[in-house]
Amino acid sequence: MTGDRRQHLLEQLADHMLAHGLGGTSLRPVAAALGTSDRMLLYYFTTKAELIAATLQTVAQRLELRLNALAGAAPRPAGQLARELPQLMMGEELWPYMRLWLEIAARAAAGDATCRAVGEAIAGGFLDWVGARIETTDDKRAQQAALLAQLIDGALLFHAVGMSDLLAQAQGQPAR
Repeated sequence: MTGDRRQHLLEQLADHMLAHGLGGTSLRPVAAALGTSDRMLLYYFTTKAELIAATLQTVAQRLELRLNALAGAAPRPAGQLARELPQLMMGEELWPYMRLWLEIAARAAAGDATCRAVGEAIAGGFLDWVGARIETTDDKRAQQAALLAQLIDGALLFHAVGMSDLLAQAQGQPAR
């Protein structure tokens, strides 16, 4: 029963984090939003860092499920993925996840150890996900996955600061 309650809290925490970001994860306000107490959260998650890490892991699992549903599993050429994935990531369904990803990266860059560890795990999982969808030889898979991840993260960053037209220009499309 304790595991079921913890999982239910994780699902609620993931919803809250996707809506409000990491900045909205102070224990008391989050607990109040979930209809529980900060002490109850600390019963299920010993520290705030454990709560954040477990919640981000839940968010990452949800993202992978959505990516699988939206992008499919069939391998395709890297160029095709380079055109498809940034648009998919910036779409309405995945943008909350990407906004959170940018926040995790910014906090990791500022020295937040939890965000660095969780960010590294999420990035590794994404590289594996992309690598499994690249139609290429095994000796080039890791390199091409890393290049695609760089392209996607760059596109996300430019999108976040209002410069989405750069992706269209990079792909030879007219600016919108």
